[in-house]
Amino acid sequence: MKIAIIGAGNVGGTLGAAWAQKAGHEILFGVRNPTAEKTVALLSKIGGKARAVTPAEAAASGDFIVLTTPWPQAEAAIRSLGNVNGKIILDATNPLAMGPDGLSLEIGHSISAGEKVQNWAAGASVFKTLNTTGFGNMADPVFDGVKSVMFVAGDDAANKPKVIELVSSLGFDVIDAGPLRNARLLEAHAMLWIELSLKRGLGPDWAFARLKR
Repeated sequence: MKIAIIGAGNVGGTLGAAWAQKAGHEILFGVRNPTAEKTVALLSKIGGKARAVTPAEAAASGDFIVLTTPWPQAEAAIRSLGNVNGKIILDATNPLAMGPDGLSLEIGHSISAGEKVQNWAAGASVFKTLNTTGFGNMADPVFDGVKSVMFVAGDDAANKPKVIELVSSLGFDVIDAGPLRNARLLEAHAMLWIELSLKRGLGPDWAFARLKR
């Protein structure tokens, strides 16, 4: 499986390494400068299952596209992919903005980042996922034998099982969160994780999990 990861920062780099090393997938990092020092160092760390190309090249070759850029860069990143008709896009962004009380959501009541990505990515199937925890938990989502939870929201019922399987391969307990409009709920859920981690003393080394009686 070829996975095109747009962005090679903390989230993109962690996901690329995890998918390559845990599941043996081929990783294509779509970045503006494929020969940048940080990108070369990341490729060396991951090994032969990863390479860096332009965003358009990554999108054209990838079976899945994973958007991991900061929110202010998301629209430009989608535009840089070229024709994404028929592609499957996993949107891992959160529409964060800095306000008087620190980080908050820029949008969320009437539209989500996931829905905006769908509008920009004409013809693609967009799924909201991998946005509700920190990148450290993406590398190791299992806590003392308990899988932390990850949600997937999207409208394409035919392709959703493929996305759930891909996210599950990271080690998450994956829950179908319904249609893409529920990205509004998932982005608020992400904000709760950020609030508790940064302001309420929990730090980054915790996650939500599902308990069922």
